[in-house]
Amino acid sequence: MTSSSDRSPAVDVLSTRTYEIRTYGCQMNVHDSERLAGLLEDAGYVRAPKGSDGEADVVVFNTCAVRENADNKLYGNLGHLAPKKASRPGMQIAVGGCLAQKDRDTIVKRAPWVDVVFGTHNIGKLPVLLERARVQEEAQVEIAESLEAFPSTLPTRRESAYAAWVSISVGCNNTCTFCIVPALRGKEKDRRPGDILAEIEALVAEGVSEVTLLGQNVNAYGSDIGDREAFSKLLRACGKIDGLERVRFTSPHPRDFTDDVIAAMAETPNVMPQLHMPLQSGSDPVLKAMRRSYRQERFLGIIEKVRAAIPHAAISTDIIVGFPGETEEDFQQTLHVVREARFAQAFTFQYSKRPGTPAAEMDGQIPKKVVQERYERLVALQEEISWEENKKQVGRTLELMVAEGEGRKDETTHRLSGRAPDSRLVHFTKPDQEVRPGDVVTVEVTYAAPHHLLAEGPVLDVRRTRAGDAWEKRTAEKAAKPAGVLLGLPKVGVPEPLPAVSGGCAVD
Repeated sequence: MTSSSDRSPAVDVLSTRTYEIRTYGCQMNVHDSERLAGLLEDAGYVRAPKGSDGEADVVVFNTCAVRENADNKLYGNLGHLAPKKASRPGMQIAVGGCLAQKDRDTIVKRAPWVDVVFGTHNIGKLPVLLERARVQEEAQVEIAESLEAFPSTLPTRRESAYAAWVSISVGCNNTCTFCIVPALRGKEKDRRPGDILAEIEALVAEGVSEVTLLGQNVNAYGSDIGDREAFSKLLRACGKIDGLERVRFTSPHPRDFTDDVIAAMAETPNVMPQLHMPLQSGSDPVLKAMRRSYRQERFLGIIEKVRAAIPHAAISTDIIVGFPGETEEDFQQTLHVVREARFAQAFTFQYSKRPGTPAAEMDGQIPKKVVQERYERLVALQEEISWEENKKQVGRTLELMVAEGEGRKDETTHRLSGRAPDSRLVHFTKPDQEVRPGDVVTVEVTYAAPHHLLAEGPVLDVRRTRAGDAWEKRTAEKAAKPAGVLLGLPKVGVPEPLPAVSGGCAVD
């Protein structure tokens, strides 16, 4: 606890208080932030205008302990807010997420102007802790050691009208030596299938047409309820939900990726032909040191089976370069797997020490210069493969779900953007008729770049959807709100079919 002199004095709660949430890390954090927003709005707060930059009455940091220098970035941001808070009576700052779970005892010591520190297991307490800090005029630090209630029971403010995250589990039972997530998120806890399907049905009723099933190790689903085929059954059950057009999931683990899951993907029409499968390393000795329970042959075998069952599947991955003890021969094995697997996309990371992980204490730490050189070779190879794989799409006719905010140059190029079933990003010529995010268009691919496709000809077909209706309704509701409380749609909150950040088993 800290004294009230370290923070701005309390003031009477106004009828309308604004909030801002800054999210770092994996998709679990992004979805947790949707819940935090739902909790705050349920408590009467409204979102601050986009770009308010710390001018909100409550600023919440949802942190990540996996990213390099995560703590330095947090304290730098907190320091930037300190003078603003000192000059604004009643302003509050809260820190949650994985870094808060890990550094619970030091955050308020290093930044005594912080009002609330909460962990990954008790995000539902944020409004209560904010009010307690206001009334008592002292910092509230509350970190639960285990999950108090499954987060999906909490109110949620989804950032997209047409696409939604759906958590099927939290926590992870793996012990990868480079990852601290299991220590901060806890052991895997699965939701009941009926609860998951009920949530998806409710989302579809609201206009959502695409869901992404989310877990730290999504295809281990069932281990907590004693059913090894629970995940494939869940995928098949999603296929029976009327109005649900697209189902994706992230991130799986090769250890748990079984043939029944591949069959379910191939045989369930609304499960998209896309797979994010973290490799981490192509070297068997390095995989052993990482405590990854598969080897190169097993990984490539999965890729071969997926391609046989789903020929047009786009497969992406995560790769760590420069893990302790990695030799040039080990690195060559990673390059070999990249060449064999032909990933559509790879999220590549230079290994760096993460405090609290076994790998940080291992012998054989690789010099930064060597890691950088290997990283550049890997990126160059993957760029070449990504481009070659994208060129194979030229001439194909694709159905795209129109996306919001995915094409940074759309306004100047007079194009729109959408995601293909395999999640490739396609920029297409804007048709004469109105097209809304969530609607579906049919186009022919005319050009390929390493990270996107172009459809420069006329749109072949436009299908207006309930998802587009939902987007239009939400947009109209926002426009009707008074100036100063427009909700906005920050890019981080819209589910990415191909994750822009890696899943729980990877290094973000």
